[in-house]
Formats: sequence, C-alpha cells, structure tokens
Amino acid sequence: MNLDTRILIVDDDEGIRSLIGEFLAKHGYETRTAADPLEMRAMLAGERFDLIVLDVMMPREDGLTALRQLGRDAPPVIMLSAVGSDVDRIVGLEMGADDYLAKPCNPRELLARIRTVLRRRAAAEPDAAVTSNTTLALARVADVDSGECLHFAGWRMDLGLRLLFDPTNALISLSDGEFRLLRAFAEHPRRVLTRDQLLDWSRGEDSDHYDRAIDVQLSRLRRKLADGQGGSDIIRTVRNEGYLFVPSVGPTN
Repeated sequence: MNLDTRILIVDDDEGIRSLIGEFLAKHGYETRTAADPLEMRAMLAGERFDLIVLDVMMPREDGLTALRQLGRDAPPVIMLSAVGSDVDRIVGLEMGADDYLAKPCNPRELLARIRTVLRRRAAAEPDAAVTSNTTLALARVADVDSGECLHFAGWRMDLGLRLLFDPTNALISLSDGEFRLLRAFAEHPRRVLTRDQLLDWSRGEDSDHYDRAIDVQLSRLRRKLADGQGGSDIIRTVRNEGYLFVPSVGPTN
C-alpha cells in the first residue's frame, strides 16, 4: 500500500539512518537517506519525496536551519531531536515542521506519526485544490461578500464564503482547519484562550486527528496572517496561559 510513498531520512548518525530506514522499508515504504542537509537538498533537487524525517542536532548545519530553507512546495517534515522540551517542539512547529518527536524514539511511534502526517496531507490536498480553484475564481469578482462577515484590523473574514481578505483586499488561502481556528479566535477576541478552548471551538468532524494537529494548524495560520498586510501580530502568545486575538472584531467596517 505504501510502495509509492518515498521517505527521506536525514541524520548524521549512520546507525540511526539504517535503523529507521530498514524499519520503514519493512512496513512498505521506499526510503532514502542523507547524512546532512547539503546532501538532503541535492536529493530533493533531483528526486520526489513524500515526507522527510529530519534530525535537529547535526554538525555544520542543524535541522532547524535546514527546515527554514525548505520552500513552500517541500514535502512534510517530521523533526527528531535529542532535545525534547516543549520550547524546542514549539519552535520546530512554528518554523514549519508537521510533527516533532524526541529522541530516542520508538520506531513504531515514528511510524504512527508518519502515517498520521501523510494521511493529513492526503486529506488536505483535494480540499486545497478545490479551495484554490474556487477562491481564485471568486477573487476575480469585485467586492466578493456573502453578507456574513467579521472585520478586524482592516481584514475581512467572510463566514458564508469561507474566505479571508487582508486590508489590501488580497485573498489569503486557508485550509478548512485553519479557517475554523481563525473563526474561533475572531469570535472570542481580546481574551486569552487556552489550547483546550481552541480545540473545543474549532474542531471539525475529524476531531480525533485534530487534537494532534492543532499546534501545526496554529503555526501555519500565524504564518499566513503574517504574509498578509499588517497580520504579524494578530495572534499573540501569552506565556504559560495560551493565545490572545489582539484586534477588536466587528460585523461591519
């Protein structure tokens, strides 16, 4: 079932590369290995991969630096690190990792994480294609508005059409999970929200997987807001408490 799924394992420890590679191969995945980020980039330039398992602690260039340099079209990434603190995990997710696992890890847990990330990506891609085609078409129509909108800091969130526009009226493409999460924030502005509250208010039909994915959804949502005009400080982290949606929200401009 996984014969067409190709995984790239990047680690400076040859023993770990071999162990992970052989284990995943036994479960039907095609695996390749790279000893450092330089070799990883060379392989990515010439081959297709569906997922990268990337070590953090490597000499010369660490995994986080390598992760930062990956483009938007890069395959999903699971980080492995001997430093397994919450701060390091959050930093990895904020930088674009799809999951983060502390070393030494049980190969079966890594396998489960890989399957979850690949399943999540496969589920998102058809939705993203439909959303992209729909939103591009809608973006060509002047003053797209369902009449059911929230406004904050010059942004417009159309709840009916499930679209988000920045203050320049540029369309910001969001996945279904990202839109639900932003709606939870916008409907509870200017108050600190805990992770559990965000889960309660934004989970969809796939709630079992969403529990594990919300950190990724949040980091991606914040990056997309930052890509828009004036969106870099819309969602603020409140240390040891949760997250704060900074602007006030109104139904009209």
